[in-house]
Amino acid sequence: MAELKPAYLIHGDDHGAIAQRRARLRALAESRGEGSTSLELIEGEAATPAGVAAALATMTLALGAGEDEQGLGRVILVDGAERFKQDEVERELAPALAAIAPRTTIALFAREEGRTTAPAALHEAVRAAGGQIVAQATVKPWQLPRWVRDQAQGMGLALDEAAAKALVRQVGERQQRLLRELEKLALELGPTAVRVEQVEARSARSRERRAYTLADALVAGDGRAATQLYLSLREQGERLAGLTYLLAQRLRDALAVSVRLRRGEPPGEVRRTLRMPQRAAERFIADVSDADPERLRRALRVLAELELNSRGGAPPGCGRSAAAALSEDTLTLRAIEVMTVGEGDSAVLK
Repeated sequence: MAELKPAYLIHGDDHGAIAQRRARLRALAESRGEGSTSLELIEGEAATPAGVAAALATMTLALGAGEDEQGLGRVILVDGAERFKQDEVERELAPALAAIAPRTTIALFAREEGRTTAPAALHEAVRAAGGQIVAQATVKPWQLPRWVRDQAQGMGLALDEAAAKALVRQVGERQQRLLRELEKLALELGPTAVRVEQVEARSARSRERRAYTLADALVAGDGRAATQLYLSLREQGERLAGLTYLLAQRLRDALAVSVRLRRGEPPGEVRRTLRMPQRAAERFIADVSDADPERLRRALRVLAELELNSRGGAPPGCGRSAAAALSEDTLTLRAIEVMTVGEGDSAVLK
């Protein structure tokens, strides 16, 4: 069994890779078995330097009772470290990390964007605690073909520049998605040189198509499918900001079609006005015909709230939602639940 370090800081603007790291660490903690390791999650308003320090200072009963190395261990996962302030880390959290208890592991996740980054004091505190810092940075778009070729070489594939550019063009700029497609090519073709034609024939469709599949699950009210699709998209590195734009576009189209059908327009007439293949249009109309227009209107409102809260919410004093402090994935999974049920409102996001 892998040994965990006392502290981890996983940070960067590759949010998909950060989500994968978090999932793997959680799975590792859970695999140690009940009674061996306790798993604790800190997110939202509780995820502050003071809140994390208080959690570190709070020993479980099992830890207090057993001082030997076979006692209960703790793994604490903290979301939102990109919001920590330099002075608060120095004053509250750094001393707590310096005195971290044996068999305790804390992992801090900072989903950075622009100037919103984990403070330098947090980096220093994690290092001082004997921890590990992992940077998950996205590769610049103009560097991706070279990056793809390097990754492919490690899988036994040889991509020339044209094939690498074709893969980026076909799949998009998310590194996780590119890695998945390279893995598929390696499984299907084995160690070989890969031509442009092979890339184009086997690569996944665009992210817009995948996002529309998620949107169609929301239209159909299929919460389970929507949840699985969303988690799959996030694992592939899709950003929430890009997804919400495409989801809103699809939901607005669904609402417009729903209103037309309720007014008595023939489905065939409605289908002919949709800019999509015939079979796709027929499936879309079938899903929309079973959807309550009011649920679709509510879904659009919830999606607007999700976008606002994922960007930090309204300014203080302007009706800011407490949900704005939650992680993007928590917000979105709660939103999916509201959008796919037949009753209730968006209060669950507040």
